[in-house]
Amino acid sequence: MKKVSLVKIIFLCLAILIIDILAFYWLKSITQLVAADWFRYTVHALFWLFTVGLITAILLLKIRLDRVHPKRRQAIISRFYGLGILSFAPKLIFVIVISILYFTNFLFSETQSVLIISIVGLLSGFLPFFVILNGIVRSVYRFKVYREKVQFDLLPKAFDGMKVVQISDLHLGSFDYKYKKLKPAIEIINKLEPDFIFMTGDLVNNYAIELKGWDKIFKQLKAKEGKYAILGNHDYGDYSNWTSPKAKRQNFELIQHFFKKIDFKLLNNEAEIIRKDEAEIVIVGVENWGLPPFKQYGDLQKALKNVNEIPFKLLLSHDPMHWTEEVIEKTDISLMLAGHTHGMQAGISVKNKQWSPIKYKFKHWAGLYEENGQYLYVNRGLGWLGFPARIGMRPEITLIEMESNV
Repeated sequence: MKKVSLVKIIFLCLAILIIDILAFYWLKSITQLVAADWFRYTVHALFWLFTVGLITAILLLKIRLDRVHPKRRQAIISRFYGLGILSFAPKLIFVIVISILYFTNFLFSETQSVLIISIVGLLSGFLPFFVILNGIVRSVYRFKVYREKVQFDLLPKAFDGMKVVQISDLHLGSFDYKYKKLKPAIEIINKLEPDFIFMTGDLVNNYAIELKGWDKIFKQLKAKEGKYAILGNHDYGDYSNWTSPKAKRQNFELIQHFFKKIDFKLLNNEAEIIRKDEAEIVIVGVENWGLPPFKQYGDLQKALKNVNEIPFKLLLSHDPMHWTEEVIEKTDISLMLAGHTHGMQAGISVKNKQWSPIKYKFKHWAGLYEENGQYLYVNRGLGWLGFPARIGMRPEITLIEMESNV
């Protein structure tokens, strides 16, 4: 994990300060409507106390960041994101909204103008603040079960009703060894009584040391038939500076060994045949495959080499772009499970409609997709990376009940 330069930190603090000066200018236009001097002075003092405290906290985090081991930097950098966005975004929205209202106040009478600008302006600042704060403090750990029932023409009757649980993008380094935070997710999964549990990549942020102590938590996961996993782009250590190729290789080997410790079978460009009542299905797992700049470790043809004759195939592949590039219309894979996008950890869901800015980067970014009888499910992620919050995009546990049309 690379260091955050002092120049970037200074620019961040300057940006916060500029926005705060503009926000304070408009805040004074609202507080001057209050007759009590003590109230105005208190509000103004609290405003600048928060600003000074925030900038001081960012600078202290920078000092701490330079002193800690690289393996702990990701957690501290996430705090930069959290503090910065929590302060910057609401005030920016406040400044924009109240500026627009002020320069269009000719639409209202003078009395209406004062009232509307004051109320709408304050709401435009406070509401985003509390939404972001809720996303940081609460929503990031409010695990949600997303349920799907999918019918397959190639699924043998013996496997009708099979329950599959998918988890993805745990990014355990972001939890900073707070084991209790994930215990509710483990309990939820076990109550679902799945036949299979699939983990579809990005177990860590960068380092094997992030896994310390987590084996005791993940050993508690129970599946009737089996537990399988694949690697994601963050599991290779490609985003870190290493003292030597040997150090990077050792880190990678420790991450792979962790799956054995928690009784998950890691599928690296290979397939596993599952038999039941003389019927067979195949679970295929590939290493990370993505479009540049993401590396293409995955080799789907190698994984399929000895199982082409078995009709029903379920593929585990971290990046949903793999489905478009190498799966649909090029293979007979019935279902692919992916992750990677996190749903950008922010979005809007209303009934069956959902939206997130991530849709402009990924065509398939969250939920179930179907094309010519082939299915893709993209998990929104159980953990988080970077911005330490989830806003309208809760951490996901996927339950897919598979039905046979045979």
